[in-house]
Amino acid sequence: MIPRYSLPEMERVWTQENRYECWLEVELAAARAMHELGIIPSSDYHTIAEKADFNVERIEEIEAVTRHDVIAFLTNVAEYVGPSSRWIHYGMTSSDVLDTATALQMKQAGELVLTQMHRLAETLRLKAREHKHTLCMGRSHGIHAEPTSFGLKYALWYDETIRNIARLEDAVKGISVGQFSGAVGNYAHLDPKVEELACRYLDLEPVNVSTQVIQRDRHAQFLHVIALIGTLLEKIALEIRHLQRTEVLEAEENFGKGQKGSSAMPHKRNPITSEQLCGLARILRANAHAAMENNALWHERDISHSSVERIILPDSCILIHYMLERSINMMDNLILYPEHMLANIEITNGLVFSQALLLKLTNHGLSREEAYTLVQENAMACWSSGKPLLDMVLQDSRITAKIPKAEIIDIFDLNSYLRNVDYIYKRCGI
Repeated sequence: MIPRYSLPEMERVWTQENRYECWLEVELAAARAMHELGIIPSSDYHTIAEKADFNVERIEEIEAVTRHDVIAFLTNVAEYVGPSSRWIHYGMTSSDVLDTATALQMKQAGELVLTQMHRLAETLRLKAREHKHTLCMGRSHGIHAEPTSFGLKYALWYDETIRNIARLEDAVKGISVGQFSGAVGNYAHLDPKVEELACRYLDLEPVNVSTQVIQRDRHAQFLHVIALIGTLLEKIALEIRHLQRTEVLEAEENFGKGQKGSSAMPHKRNPITSEQLCGLARILRANAHAAMENNALWHERDISHSSVERIILPDSCILIHYMLERSINMMDNLILYPEHMLANIEITNGLVFSQALLLKLTNHGLSREEAYTLVQENAMACWSSGKPLLDMVLQDSRITAKIPKAEIIDIFDLNSYLRNVDYIYKRCGI
């Protein structure tokens, strides 16, 4: 079950009322096009334009008998319009309405998600600037590697967010299409110009070719991009979960006054938002997989995709919007501990400078194999003794004979790991 929260705009996109509003908008666009092409008489068209309306409860009442949602909708609209309703849905099939209206809903939802994505990008950009020179430990395989800038974490997430914005814009464009082509998509009873005009009124593009349905590769792309955005939020959340571990404690989710972390242990402060985001991302991936399954249908159409889409489209759009809101709030209120970051850098007594020492030795004439052996010997001794690597290196005549003392000391300067951060930021547009 998707957590409840206050997001009326996205929720409204997927209400029955908005669904029928989109259906009516599609029917009115078709009627307008047919009127302009001389198919619908002016008096009938103006009656349709002025009187067409619907009532959700009445549609449901009719559908209980007809067991067909579009027929129930058209019957209810006809009750408002009267005899002129004979021109509504003229030459069209149910999927012309359903798929074109679904495109309108997906476009509305996609634009709301894009707004959230831009908010996330701006949050990450500002955080990246703020922590450009905040030193932290870089890790590979979960193990200390070399020092880096904490701001680069934000920069990395920002850069991926920008890519996801471009992907989502492309996916929204891909689903912003309509069809008015009839029972098997061949315009047997409708002039293709109706489709061109009606789609223009709806701010959609006509599909190049359809069967009875708009092809579901478009919907699959849309949901895969949403799932991909979910993996970014999961990536961020997973990093925070690790950094909030007691043994690390470099970052922590904000813990509100009165908040409780455990029913048994009063001291607990848990990364609950991050854990929720990691779990919810799995749902988005599962829905994206279901969207792939919807692409292959029997002949010109079956309805095996329809029941699936009634779940995966609203759920994925509402869920990613919710996850973005939670992620933005988490980023805005994330607590960082730079002093712990420095302390964690120092717990290995300078081992993090091993590559810098290795490279300096090769610069002074040693082969890589010889330099590696010298540095590794000192590094292993540092591990076992707990003595600072710098002290051990300064006492190793094999190294001091090659590198002057002042240069050795310079190797162990943390700020050297920030020398090219500005270059990376410039490339990311931060």
